[in-house]
Amino acid sequence: MEHVLSQRRPVAKTGIEISPLGLGTVKFGRNQGVKYPQGFELPSDKEVRDLLALAFDFGINLLDTAPAYGLSEERIGKLLPNSRHDWVIETKVGESFIDGESSFDFSAAGTRKSVENSLRLLKTDYLDMVLIHSDGDDERIFRDEAVLDTLLEMKRAGWVRAVGISSKTVEGALLAYKLDCDVVMAAYNPVYIEELPVLEAAVAQQRAVLVKKAFASGHLDKLGSANPVEHALAFIFAQAGATSVVLGTVNPKHLRENVAVAHDIFADMLPTPRQR
Repeated sequence: MEHVLSQRRPVAKTGIEISPLGLGTVKFGRNQGVKYPQGFELPSDKEVRDLLALAFDFGINLLDTAPAYGLSEERIGKLLPNSRHDWVIETKVGESFIDGESSFDFSAAGTRKSVENSLRLLKTDYLDMVLIHSDGDDERIFRDEAVLDTLLEMKRAGWVRAVGISSKTVEGALLAYKLDCDVVMAAYNPVYIEELPVLEAAVAQQRAVLVKKAFASGHLDKLGSANPVEHALAFIFAQAGATSVVLGTVNPKHLRENVAVAHDIFADMLPTPRQR
């Protein structure tokens, strides 16, 4: 499977290249206040290490994390297999999750503190991508807060390689492109297409989109197909603007199944020898 899923896709003009599937790690560190249909126990260190190694073996190099994902950053920093440089780590700023409650801080000082803490927890001297973890009011964040200017300063200083937003609105995502963001994380799946303009604009403006909620936050029954995973991934990757789909799982069986489906989709998309 490796040669298809190991194909890399550019993140705007940053020089970063990522796999078409990324591994979401919220379940590494948080099982409170999440929108999945069933409760779950946090995985053991061995289970996290083994899942990361399995993802790497499949050609996945993108990891999605955030301070709001509880212990996720700390566990990645402790358990990451292979060299740090083999991975593209995307984390976030703006939201914290402590004692079962989210809080938001988009100030310059809060942004710098968050990035510095992520660097410490992830045991690295740079972050590949840092996204603003929106509280839902994307446009107000860009208009009234210092978070984006601070991230762009940190990018120029070499602490961060790419900046963007995990957006909640189409208007906020499109504004992000105008404000020099390299990447947007947007929701898109067969039963939620409202953010399609974000993917379409990314193609025109040479930006990257990380697709979240590809499987409707685990509610596969909503996707209306005999094979909902195949249906969702084929639907998403039919859009040229979908740079990578972030899949959140701690189940090796599910990861294997998702990778197998994605492999078949990408194999079908490859040109035949005559087309080449």
